Amino acid sequence: MEIRKPLPLSPGDLIGVISPASPPKPEKVEQYQKGLDYLRALGYQILEGAHVLDQYGYLAGMDADRAADINDMFRNPQVRAIICSRGGYGTPRILDRIDYDAIRRDPKILVGYSDITSLHLAIHAQTGLISFSGPMVAVEMGKGILPLTETSFWRQLTQTRRFTMKAKTGEYVPRVYHGGSGEGRLLGGCLSLINPLIGTPYMPNFEGAILVLEDIGEDVYGIDRYLVQLRLAGILDQINGLILGQFLDMDSGEKSEPSLTLDQVIQEHTHKLKIPILGNFPYGHQDYKYTMPIGCKVRLDADNGTLALLESPVEKIAVV
Repeated sequence: MEIRKPLPLSPGDLIGVISPASPPKPEKVEQYQKGLDYLRALGYQILEGAHVLDQYGYLAGMDADRAADINDMFRNPQVRAIICSRGGYGTPRILDRIDYDAIRRDPKILVGYSDITSLHLAIHAQTGLISFSGPMVAVEMGKGILPLTETSFWRQLTQTRRFTMKAKTGEYVPRVYHGGSGEGRLLGGCLSLINPLIGTPYMPNFEGAILVLEDIGEDVYGIDRYLVQLRLAGILDQINGLILGQFLDMDSGEKSEPSLTLDQVIQEHTHKLKIPILGNFPYGHQDYKYTMPIGCKVRLDADNGTLALLESPVEKIAVV
């Protein structure tokens, strides 16, 4: 597959803001506006999607409307980046409504995480575009983005220099499940949004990939179930490395029977894999995290606790 890269962002560029899944909650609309102000203060222009604040149950409007916002942004030649307002629920519903030809014709920066995982993977599977699992307008940008999160994010979107992410940072101490190093294209994101794509045209090829996983609000038995499916589908046997980010809010408080620990579940599903496996990586739904360039070629060194970009995730502009 041909790998496509977006052009880097520069102040003055137009950023589109959309809600492919859920809209900002009513009590978060002010925070959403602060996120827009944050981008404007950095010198960017803003174009809000027509349905970014729509409400249809837990969705930001009807499927056709949310898909139209995505397609309109990719078809608009003035828009250079698309940043999601938030995650939520519902992105997989619209994957068959996306204009992938428009994305191939004009690759652009796409940013979001959580429910947006399925959109990242579908677009990469269909077009080869590198996109970014990173901070969103009504979340980190509106709350007040933390320095490491901010630096990792803008460095990838605005510069073509490669760099290395260190798992040991802040209060994070990496967990090495299996040592060694491996190279491949970085794929993954929120675990519960990866599995629904298995068996569909929107699941990328994981052969030789570095898989990154995180999630929120899933009990350990749910994580167990998802990992079983990845194993039985052969995906865990195809990858060259595994990064485990943060798994947050796993205890629902409704357990009536004994449980396994997340560490037990991970080890049971991965102990036979002869690949580097690094846990407790600063990536996921927490505020302090690295941005993950989905589709970018990387090297995982579990022994040293590092993830190195082997290429720039944005296109180098030719000097005329």
